[in-house]
Amino acid sequence: MSAHGDPNVDHHGHDHPHSEIVHTGRPGYYEIMETAVRELLIEHRLIGADEIRRQIEVLDSRTPALGAKVVARAWVDPDFKERLLADGRAACEELGISFYDDTGLIVLENTDQVHNLIVCTLCSCYPRPVLGLPPDWYKLKPFRSRAVSEPRAVLAEFGTIIPDDVEIRVSDSTAMVRYLVLPRRPAETEGWGEEELAALVTRDTMIGVAPVKLPIAGADR
Repeated sequence: MSAHGDPNVDHHGHDHPHSEIVHTGRPGYYEIMETAVRELLIEHRLIGADEIRRQIEVLDSRTPALGAKVVARAWVDPDFKERLLADGRAACEELGISFYDDTGLIVLENTDQVHNLIVCTLCSCYPRPVLGLPPDWYKLKPFRSRAVSEPRAVLAEFGTIIPDDVEIRVSDSTAMVRYLVLPRRPAETEGWGEEELAALVTRDTMIGVAPVKLPIAGADR
């Protein structure tokens, strides 16, 4: 499995020809089903069209930048970090991040002795309120199964080599409980502000497939 999805897809260049995208004008199966269910719910007044639109807007507003903000605050504020590890959802709400469902959030801290990896073995449960939509590879069966059975090998495929003396803990998300990794802060960032720190934090670091890295220019600070 590749961190970039299908290994047969060229993600690095566009010097090869692409077939023209042809639109048939006919909706697919899932589009038909979505429309039918939506219209049925509206017809029976179980949900309104405006409510559907607002929910879509909420989902679209969620990106890894929210999670990065949480991580950066935890790095600079020990009291907030303690609250975050005790109750992830409540701590996120302190920063104005709302949860639009009933899921809980458990935040797991990476240390020099433990590395955390997040997976959902059954489907694609994911901390969407703080990270947005999951990447495609997170939903693929090879990742979902191998992350549990051979996490060290899976991480190596993402370019993340975990020393043998570091324990890897794999946490399986559920319909009601989601996980977020609090990655280790780079030692070279002493004195950095929250915005600078948040810019270092990526989606992959908060799932546990990659460590936080300094940009090349950051080495000269």
